[in-house]
Amino acid sequence: MIFDVVTAFPGMVEGPLGFSILKRAREAGIVTVRVHDLRAFTEDKHHKVDDAPFGGGDGMVLMPGPLFAAVEGIRRDHPVAGGRDRTVLFCPQGARYDQGAARRLAGYDRLILLCGRYKGVDERVREHLADESISIGDYVLTGGEIPAMVLVDSLTRLQAGALGDEEAAERDSFCQEGFDYPHYTRPADFRGLQVPEVLLSGHHERIAAWRKTRALLATARKRPDLLEPRTRRKAGATQEH
Repeated sequence: MIFDVVTAFPGMVEGPLGFSILKRAREAGIVTVRVHDLRAFTEDKHHKVDDAPFGGGDGMVLMPGPLFAAVEGIRRDHPVAGGRDRTVLFCPQGARYDQGAARRLAGYDRLILLCGRYKGVDERVREHLADESISIGDYVLTGGEIPAMVLVDSLTRLQAGALGDEEAAERDSFCQEGFDYPHYTRPADFRGLQVPEVLLSGHHERIAAWRKTRALLATARKRPDLLEPRTRRKAGATQEH
């Protein structure tokens, strides 16, 4: 899978790519991540990417020109022949990102990720350049770089071979209609705190039943909405167009 990340601050994206699963997946050719400096797609000598909003108001807005030029340049210089290509804008107005969205987006061959910044982006980018908008939560961030890395990380985990254990991603939280079960490791007795006896029993069926029960209990107590019918949870989510 290919990710083309467009940002005015490339360093915020490049750092995490050199560690852990992302590093190994890139070295193995499982994913390709290209980081594009938005300022390289400007036409003025100062490489300006933002300007004051029409109608007044505080803050600065990312101009449409550099963003359109970036996407057009990426598609021209790095075509995905016969592949599925999608452009994603990160912004507070986007659909909430979840594991279902991750599975859907993992089906594309290449994603172009546009990192919003400052007060936001020119509305023409949202309406005529991005295929969809995504938000990772109801809180304020400085820009779209961290959300972009959240998406790259979560989608990389879904690529065949990225985790080594092909079933590992399926056992993660949110992949089985709820949270993962509790995990314990050595020592079995830590400061008087004991590991549940069933996990030491060697009885695989009992262990599996215990894990399933504990996962359901944790989900019901902390996030009961995750146990609602999937059709209800998806209501209002952005659909492919």
